[in-house]
Amino acid sequence: MTPVLREWQATFVADIASGGGEARLAIHRHHIQRSLAKALATTFPTVQALVGADFFRQIAGVFALQHLPTQPVLAEYGSDFAGFLAAEEAMHGLPYLADVARLDWALNVAFHSPRAAEAGLVGLSPEALLSRVLTLAPGAALVRSRYPIDRIWTASQPGAPDGQVDLAQGPTCLLVLPAGFVRLDEGEAAFVASVAEGKTLEAAAVAGFTAANGFDLSACFARLLICEAFAATQQ
Repeated sequence: MTPVLREWQATFVADIASGGGEARLAIHRHHIQRSLAKALATTFPTVQALVGADFFRQIAGVFALQHLPTQPVLAEYGSDFAGFLAAEEAMHGLPYLADVARLDWALNVAFHSPRAAEAGLVGLSPEALLSRVLTLAPGAALVRSRYPIDRIWTASQPGAPDGQVDLAQGPTCLLVLPAGFVRLDEGEAAFVASVAEGKTLEAAAVAGFTAANGFDLSACFARLLICEAFAATQQ
């Protein structure tokens, strides 16, 4: 790219973002704003379902003018949207909306992440297993909230029966994976967080027991295996 072209592009983007430039740029600005809002609606469908399509376009339009893409893949656009919604709570009035956006974003990242190979745990003795360090599946993420965002997410899906979600059913910790998400209790959340930090399974188990007296390591580990939560194992 030549310096002249690079300078022109920088000026063009700055004009669109600021509203400056010639009148013809307004057409391009409107088109880009609409395209980015449409991309955000695809990535954050639960947020759109909660606030309605018309209001979502307004919120997304404001966000788009402040946060232009820095990469060509629109599926990767919107990493700052949850933070924007948290800062602009007065605009939408929903204290849980930013956390729902974090869940939508985590699901988007997990969906577009490569699938993991087998973790290679077959045949290991319990002693050998406890000394291993596991890696979570690509795109896996823990999403925490003071609110029952899993129930809010479920109630917002197309075809879901009408009904109120009791916000007092939080707090919630969800493990987001390529296949979806699972709700974790305190012990399970501490276990998974320790695994994500690169600790051995034994250390992660200790974290689980410390967080919750009733933590069941065998049940938790079996559940995570069924969910394909692990990607690899190290000595």
